[in-house]
Amino acid sequence: MSLCIAAGAGIIRLSVAAFTLSWTHSVEKTRWEEDWAVGRGMLAITRARIEGMGAGMEMPADAVREGRFWRWTPQVPPLGELLLRRSDAMPEGWSLCAGGECLRIGAAGETADVTALRACD
Repeated sequence: MSLCIAAGAGIIRLSVAAFTLSWTHSVEKTRWEEDWAVGRGMLAITRARIEGMGAGMEMPADAVREGRFWRWTPQVPPLGELLLRRSDAMPEGWSLCAGGECLRIGAAGETADVTALRACD
C-alpha cells in the first residue's frame, strides 16, 4: 500500500501500510496523535491519543489513561481522503511519521493551504 500526500502541485508517495499523524492543539497547546492504516483505497483511523481534555478535545467514555496520554479507538468509518488545512493558529503544522521517518506538513510558510492524504496505488 502507498500513501499519497498532495499539497499544491506536488505529490509525495510513501510506500507504507500505516502512519501516525500528530500535532499540538491550537488552543490547549497539548499533543494529539492519531494512528492510521492505509488499505483498499481508504484511510482508517485505528487509535487516538491526547494529553488532556480541553476546547474541542472531548474524548469518548471508553478512553483510558496510559502514562501522559488518554487513548481510545475512534469509531469512524474509513475515509477516501483526509484534508488538513493550514492555520496560523497552528504554525508548526502536523508531523506525519511512518517507517521510522517523519515529515512536517502544513507548516507556516508553505504555499499550499490544504494538504490531502489519500491511499494510492
